[in-house]
Amino acid sequence: MNRGLVNPSRDRRADAAAGAPAARKESQTAAGGPQKSASPPKAKHFGFLLLKDYSMIAMSSAVEPLRMANLLSGEERYRWTLYTLDGAPVPASNGMVITPESALAGTHADLDTLFVCGGICVEKAWQDVLREPLHRLARRRIPLGALCTGTYVLARAGLLDGYRCTIHWENASSLRELFPSARVSQELFEIDRDRYTCSGGTAPLDMMLNLIAHEHGRDLAVAISEEFLCERIRGPSERQRVPLRERLGRMQPILSETVALMEANVEEPLSIDELAAHVGISRRQLERLFRKYLNTVPTRYYLELRLRQARQLLLQTNISVGNIAIACGFASTQHFSTCYREFFGMSPRAQRVQVWPLPRTPSISAAAPAAEAKL
Repeated sequence: MNRGLVNPSRDRRADAAAGAPAARKESQTAAGGPQKSASPPKAKHFGFLLLKDYSMIAMSSAVEPLRMANLLSGEERYRWTLYTLDGAPVPASNGMVITPESALAGTHADLDTLFVCGGICVEKAWQDVLREPLHRLARRRIPLGALCTGTYVLARAGLLDGYRCTIHWENASSLRELFPSARVSQELFEIDRDRYTCSGGTAPLDMMLNLIAHEHGRDLAVAISEEFLCERIRGPSERQRVPLRERLGRMQPILSETVALMEANVEEPLSIDELAAHVGISRRQLERLFRKYLNTVPTRYYLELRLRQARQLLLQTNISVGNIAIACGFASTQHFSTCYREFFGMSPRAQRVQVWPLPRTPSISAAAPAAEAKL
């Protein structure tokens, strides 16, 4: 079992950041002769593999910046092709159907990058026959990417071992437990060597704008964002959820730091005295801050944080209740079940059965929102 959230390393490649200067080839002048015009650069070709119930907003947010880049630059900078596993249409999570151009086995020879587009219940879209074509592309050194829960598919295929990656925040805990060799972060998107993963929603827009800025200059990326009425281009180091310090205001750094420590130490919880010592105040001062700004005490906040993470693991994986109890810092399954029932109004096993009978394969789902229960 993993020990809670670990902040990812910040050694990202500089060429992944927005504003990185694009390399420009200048036409060369032959000695004593007229200047020769450079041939237009080859359009970069992106492929998008649509899985059943994929997120339409994530896929569209990745494609539209490419379209606008072509429109604003007056030339074809990018091409894109939609694929499905067998070439037949699949519905998006909103029920809309887009006809793909080809089956995954028929990927074009000039394909530069393939993105796997996931959505709700991505574990049900997984098929073992996905593994070989994805590995074949990897052997051809074609970069692989994922939008939303498409990261699960790359991880299940064994193509994220040792890579930094990200996924929608609802699924991060499950991905860590199921695939410990993947280095899962909470960032909007991750670009690690030849793997591009994105958390979903509108975050693919930011990832593509960063890639466009690197390849064709920041001015084009900014012009695209203005066309889409985006007030700014978010970078790769930004997190998916609004940090507590933003919700409370920057005047409460101690409280924010304490909650970050709690989130990073779920499997082996720190005591309240240890938390207070880490942030440099007394236990009583820490309890006063929690009561004033969060209307609860630190012990209760910590317990609810662990229970919500347990609920995500129950709904998104087949990990046993006993192992979930251990992963979320409970001394025994009985104690975990008692706390869970008091908070959510049902036992962990009843919670799991109520949603749907989980398949026997490793699973992860974006369909189960975090609980918003009141005591």
